[in-house]
Amino acid sequence: GKQLREEVVGELVQNSFRDAVEQEDLRPASMPKIDEIVSEPGSGVQYEALFEIYPDVSLPAFETLVVARPFAEVTDADVENMIETLRQQRRTWHEVDRAAELDDRVTIDFSGTCEGEPITNGKAEKMPVELGAGRMVSGFEDGLVGKKADEDVILNVTFPDDAPDESVAGKSATFDVHLHTVEEAKVPEVDDEFAKVLGLEEATVAGLKAEVRKNLVRELEQAVRAATKRRVMDALLDAGMLEVPEGLVDAEVERMVAQRKMELSYQGVNVEELPIDGNLFRDDAKRRVALGLLLAEIVKSNDMQADPEAVRERIGSIASTYDESEKVINHYYGNADRLQEVESGVLEEQVVEWILERAKVTDEESTFDELLNPRQTGA
Repeated sequence: GKQLREEVVGELVQNSFRDAVEQEDLRPASMPKIDEIVSEPGSGVQYEALFEIYPDVSLPAFETLVVARPFAEVTDADVENMIETLRQQRRTWHEVDRAAELDDRVTIDFSGTCEGEPITNGKAEKMPVELGAGRMVSGFEDGLVGKKADEDVILNVTFPDDAPDESVAGKSATFDVHLHTVEEAKVPEVDDEFAKVLGLEEATVAGLKAEVRKNLVRELEQAVRAATKRRVMDALLDAGMLEVPEGLVDAEVERMVAQRKMELSYQGVNVEELPIDGNLFRDDAKRRVALGLLLAEIVKSNDMQADPEAVRERIGSIASTYDESEKVINHYYGNADRLQEVESGVLEEQVVEWILERAKVTDEESTFDELLNPRQTGA
């Protein structure tokens, strides 16, 4: 009897909660927390439900939004820089009988101590180190300049305060180093043979430059779209305050943490016991949730739908990177989740264009590097 009564009370709570939400025209954003259920025989059922609701989203006056849209051109210098990058990627190393110089590569054994104790992961054998690449602690690579093969060196360095290993952060350390070899880089010349090695149809220097320019123009167009979209979203968020339900933020944080763990697992990292602080993702998660609410309201209030032709083009573009593109296209159209991902992306871009048509848009001159490498350039 007790078990049956609990089942009936549970159904009453569930059904009455749903009816109450519909009656009050509420949109729950989280599962309810049910407290203090009173269900004495003959006295009905009473309880308290605590839950978050979706906020009322007020859209700004779009004509008041100001968006600086960047523009840039691919210059001859950009083309030359990319060709130089291609040359460096195909350099070869050759052993030399001289003292090491900057940009050389040395192969070394080393072991480090800090305050008389061995440093965790501070020991290696026959490890290649490019001098001047800045991959070792400050002072380490510079201390090997001028040294020769079979030489032993003692290096005294100081770890930065923000070193990943807190046990050595801000402390002095000593490394015993043995040099095995010194190598210099040989970089290929930019000629027709180099263009041929890259597999170009027009295996000439002119053909190489034309192909590089075409690829850079495509990358620049994508970067301009991404930067413009980011600025539209910033303007949309800055236009008004939006109360974001914490439950939605928590769910987004969990999703982002799970995605990060998946990425790390693909890189071979064991994520079973890897602690990842969700607070590191919280600000970004809050931004994503707020934008999602705003964009959904724009779509709903304007009865917008993803353009089928744009969706078809996007899927075709994705499929073109695979050998059996037709199978990839069929996979997307046969998988509701994958198709919805593409449709959501297309619809988001349509919303961005819709806002740009109504906002005050100014042109902002930029460069290829600023748009392609915003973190390095501070753009």
